[in-house]
Amino acid sequence: MKNTFYIIFSLFALTSCEKEIELDLNNQSGNIVIEGNVTNKPGPYTVKITKSVGFSEPNQYPAVTGAQVILSDDTGQTETLQYTGNGIYQTTTFTGQPGRIYTLKVQADGKQYNAQSKMPDVVNFDGLEQSSFKFGDKNTYTLLPLFTDPMPLGNRYLFSFTINDLTKKYMNTFSDNVNNGLANQQPLILPNDDNKGRDHEVIVGDKIHVEMQCIDNNIFTYYSSLLQISGGNGGSATPANPPSNISNGALGYFSAHTTDTQTFVIQPVTP
Repeated sequence: MKNTFYIIFSLFALTSCEKEIELDLNNQSGNIVIEGNVTNKPGPYTVKITKSVGFSEPNQYPAVTGAQVILSDDTGQTETLQYTGNGIYQTTTFTGQPGRIYTLKVQADGKQYNAQSKMPDVVNFDGLEQSSFKFGDKNTYTLLPLFTDPMPLGNRYLFSFTINDLTKKYMNTFSDNVNNGLANQQPLILPNDDNKGRDHEVIVGDKIHVEMQCIDNNIFTYYSSLLQISGGNGGSATPANPPSNISNGALGYFSAHTTDTQTFVIQPVTP
């Protein structure tokens, strides 16, 4: 599976991951890839099923058609998803709520794949606060997500952001191992084009669109591993499989998470 995300580490990256993870870097070409999400927002929810390609092959992932995809929760709610094309299977009436345990069952190519994910409780995303520092002769901007971590230890977060209308996505994983029960102190560092034009240089007036997800521990491990694989340099294809919560050798993930978004316009630095 190739990494289609572009990723940036925060200043507090050492607090984001719980441990070093051994990763299998063997070529995973031809494997089933399942990417499923259920959120606390109204559906429809989607499950995308494709086949992985080799490390040196183009980013063209064959869609898997004719699969049976069933989504259920621990209250008895269940639905068989409908195929809409391009490997996408979609719900029509299913609803997601925090605190519930969700189960995904996929029957494809003669194999059964199962996954579970518990949607955490909502942690309020209260806004974003800008800071800046000099990096060479340029201003490098940071945004501090404003939220207060709940007191019980074990909360996990995924932050992703895009700039203006660009499709490139940056990601960070946060944990509460250091900052349990306190206001967040881990910033998102915005790119300043310090790597030979591969990043957009954030300037005054840019709109930063930030999504905050409250995720379970398995999904935290998956994305933390994805960050480790990429080496933080973004844009590289990876044949490795981050530790998945899906059974029977499938690549990908199934995530039940809460989500909230905030948009911030970069302001001039006050002398």
